[in-house]
Amino acid sequence: MKKMIITCAVSGAETTRKQQPALPITPEEIAEDARQCYEAGASIVHLHVRNDDGTPTSDLKVFKKTMDLIRAKTDMVLELTTGGAVGQTAEERIKVVSLEPEMASLDCGTINFGNDYIINSLPDLRMFASEFAKYKVRPTLECMDISHVQTSRMLIKEGLIKPPFYYGLGLGIPGALDCSIRSMANFVAELPPDAYFTFIGIGGKNHLPSIYSSVAHGGFIRVGFEDNIYYSKGRLAKSNAELVERAVRIAHEFGYEIAKPSDVREMFQLR
Repeated sequence: MKKMIITCAVSGAETTRKQQPALPITPEEIAEDARQCYEAGASIVHLHVRNDDGTPTSDLKVFKKTMDLIRAKTDMVLELTTGGAVGQTAEERIKVVSLEPEMASLDCGTINFGNDYIINSLPDLRMFASEFAKYKVRPTLECMDISHVQTSRMLIKEGLIKPPFYYGLGLGIPGALDCSIRSMANFVAELPPDAYFTFIGIGGKNHLPSIYSSVAHGGFIRVGFEDNIYYSKGRLAKSNAELVERAVRIAHEFGYEIAKPSDVREMFQLR
């Protein structure tokens, strides 16, 4: 039976508790949230961390504490962010790979982010890829534009990224690529042969279309408060786990078995 990998991005860097009261912030809250998502069917947790006041941080001590707490509760694959938050430097963002997670995101280009922007220059991307290789961390190649996929293929051609390739394809960020069937089809057409991928639909109106389109195109599923805080129009999700539970139901409707962390480790050839 086909296996569906479900990732939950439980907190992100920009979502606030004012927007979503159920947002986990502290290491303890994030670890407990990850446990609930794991029991609901998620096999990967995409991890940002926060200061006690809720602001984003790249503090290695906070990352390490959160990672240890999650590992004490679950067998989930930890996928750390190197995208960080608006305003963080490349040096701040990349240092988390020294914690040797099994996976981490690698943003593949500069992108508008609403009224802000996140810079990822080609020299920085080469540096990031080299650090991933040094610590044997599998990159999730996060692309928010078609040109980012093309840039990733440059890094692959230069030998900086080795197969198997896994992509997180973001859609619906204000000022970036829209979440349309056309955009999603174009994204998939640009991927290297045999690449794994998941669509990341940003915002409530893009959440379900990205899930259904990803599965229809042969991809995986990502949910979570980093991307979307709503369960339906005007109704906040009760928890990240509630979003995972619906993803599981959708996957089952398509005839998929839900992948376990051990399946992810085998498919992505993790350390």
